[in-house]
Amino acid sequence: MPLVAGIDSSTQSVKVVVRDADTGALVRQARAPHPDGTEIDPAAWWEALGSALSGALDDVAAISVAGQQHGMVVLDDKNEVIRPALLWNDTRSASDAIDLIKELGGQAAWADAVGSVPVASFTVSKIRWLRRAEPANAARVARLMLPHDYLTWRLAGATGEVFTDRGDASGTGYWSSASGEYRQDLVALALGHIPDLPTVSRPAVPVATTSTGALLGPGTGDNMAGALALDLQPGDVVVSLGTSGTAFACTEFPTADASGYVAGFADATGRFLPLVCTLNAARILTSTAQLLGVDVAGLGLLALSAPSGAQGLTVIPYLDGERTPNLPDARGSLHGITRENLVASNMARAAIEGMLMGLAQAVDALVLTGVQARRILLIGGAAANPAVRQIAATIFDLPIHVPPAGEYVADGAARQAAWILRGGDVPPHWEAAAGEHTEVLEPSSDPAIRAQYESAQEALYGLP
Repeated sequence: MPLVAGIDSSTQSVKVVVRDADTGALVRQARAPHPDGTEIDPAAWWEALGSALSGALDDVAAISVAGQQHGMVVLDDKNEVIRPALLWNDTRSASDAIDLIKELGGQAAWADAVGSVPVASFTVSKIRWLRRAEPANAARVARLMLPHDYLTWRLAGATGEVFTDRGDASGTGYWSSASGEYRQDLVALALGHIPDLPTVSRPAVPVATTSTGALLGPGTGDNMAGALALDLQPGDVVVSLGTSGTAFACTEFPTADASGYVAGFADATGRFLPLVCTLNAARILTSTAQLLGVDVAGLGLLALSAPSGAQGLTVIPYLDGERTPNLPDARGSLHGITRENLVASNMARAAIEGMLMGLAQAVDALVLTGVQARRILLIGGAAANPAVRQIAATIFDLPIHVPPAGEYVADGAARQAAWILRGGDVPPHWEAAAGEHTEVLEPSSDPAIRAQYESAQEALYGLP
């Protein structure tokens, strides 16, 4: 029974799953925490991974790493880390993204070049920030990596060539999904010179071996790994409710959205993964629950006792600024307060509706790029809340499929590792990994919620 391992190195923790390569059956799993913050010494990821593994890979035949997208890891000519990595949720590079857009000739020029328009979270914006804020450090950059690239390189011995995959590379802002090539001119525009960039591997090709002799896959970004675990097909739209919120779809064609709402990413299989990301998702619920003196389960019960639309109370959930729409300096708002509606149940309902409306608008943006949406796959920690699932049916006008809770990012990395072992054109199908029956909710959308939310957006931020 060959075993494979999948690693998910996320903002908050590292998770490892070991599965049977043939059936997908879970053999064991482990996790370890990461320090909090928007920048981190990459050595902390390596230490956490070592703690989670603790000899657990000795019998594993293949390994792949999936990691948080966009993070900036910079090394000097001695392969020493220059400064803490900037993570995707570090928004100090917001003005740098604006400058880059202007310098290339506008949003359409960026969409044509790489399929996406820079925002603060993208790697290209972060390396411009480094050049502006820390020019001495910028000048020392000899190697530029993403978080998952760094861990893959460390697992390979940290001596040779650095590898990445097309999925994670497509989130940098300097690799084109359409052409499959780096735009080195954009690296130079942002950083001032062109450092060594990871080699972009083809899907399902081993890039190295570990010290235990396991094959090492190219890995991928977290969203791409989630799509791989779900076996995403054209017509499927994933809405993921984690720390951030994402909506993404599988397509056979690259996208280039000049509005900047949709990032034209690639996936981990050779297809494409247009994606919309919001900075705010599950934390909206935890913050509101804390305010109301309940846990998240209690928040859900309160929300279900309130009417749809929360009697006009509306939460615009930009608690940490926002990425889509691109409002990094915005803050959350409570709109439409009256003496009658300002009660705990309405507050709870408005928080859930606000979180989901941000993702509903994300799905709308995907459809405008040509995505043919047939169903919603609702995943992520917040999707475990029954109230979130029920209220989602009033927000989205498509059938909602809720797969069983799982470590989808780590599972996607494990599936890539199994694909490397078996070879072939498509990843293996794992019946055992599918788990329990997927819950299906038919839509019962309430257009009044959307109208109410969009009216508040327009009043507060002038959004159409």
